[in-house]
Amino acid sequence: MINLKKPIKLKRAGAWRTYTGGSLIDALHGIKDTEDTNFPEEWIMSTVRARNSGREDIVEGISFVDGTEITLADVVNDNPELALGKRHIERFGNNLGVLVKIIDSAERLTIQVHPTKQKAKELFSSEFGKTECWHVLGGREIDGEKPCIYFGFKEGITREHWEDVFERQDIPEMLNCLHKFEVKKGDTFLIEGGIPHAIGAGCFLVEVQEPTDYTVRTERITPKGLQVADFMCHQGLGFEKMFDCFTYEGFPENQVKERWRIARQGNNIVGYDNTPMFRLEMLDIDGTETLKSDGVFSGIYVLEGEGEIDGDPIKPGSQYFISSICENFRIDGKLKLIRFYGPKED
Repeated sequence: MINLKKPIKLKRAGAWRTYTGGSLIDALHGIKDTEDTNFPEEWIMSTVRARNSGREDIVEGISFVDGTEITLADVVNDNPELALGKRHIERFGNNLGVLVKIIDSAERLTIQVHPTKQKAKELFSSEFGKTECWHVLGGREIDGEKPCIYFGFKEGITREHWEDVFERQDIPEMLNCLHKFEVKKGDTFLIEGGIPHAIGAGCFLVEVQEPTDYTVRTERITPKGLQVADFMCHQGLGFEKMFDCFTYEGFPENQVKERWRIARQGNNIVGYDNTPMFRLEMLDIDGTETLKSDGVFSGIYVLEGEGEIDGDPIKPGSQYFISSICENFRIDGKLKLIRFYGPKED
């Protein structure tokens, strides 16, 4: 029986992707000198299964309770109101409404877009789209290029032009249609549904998002030459309808930064004033601190340092689910951790 009144430790969970990376995630876990692979993401507090063509029979991306074969989804479904809280259940059902990932990209990701909540309902019969945020934890230079992101249409990009460059698979022109920004540790961007984007090579970041894996891709071959299956491009919509997912509104570079770059406010990296979809905090602990659930579920992931959580040893990569009825718990040590929350409940 899982005790919801205590922090619940979760296993590390990964997912196969069309791009490579992951060695910095291994290093965070204390595993040194590993090579980059097609497992460049760690999924945290996940009840979402990864969607990959040719891997439909493989269950990946799902969080399990440490030391068991019990999934986090099992824990939630057994006691939804206790796990997530009555107000959350009334608004969102048994769905956490949030998914968190650590991403380490050794190559640029393919240009992509995620549906807005409205488009997700219309096209995928889903109550959730995939608005997300990126908070940069660090990175590395790849082939002499500093970490960067591609984000948002420039002014004047039409659907007709975007479909044309897709048909011709003119990748340089696709990239030229988007703004490019170098990023550094501490930078945070909000990526709303409908906005085209791509994480550049060398980025190491935490991504907090709505809990889906609907990713429409416009490149049919990855930068390192992997053929992208048709389904992985259009997600079952077809090559014509997939272009309904994009918002064809361009902005000058300074407006993109003003609208979607987020400045940290105290512990808050992303707050409900930025988006009602999720919240992300960064906590620096030096000594002893008591944390509370306050009747709202959350998750914790350790980025740096060592210590204890209610006497249980923790280190980089340790992660916990905090239920809505979790009793006050103590964290001891010198640590940096992130704490993340689901969608706003009122």
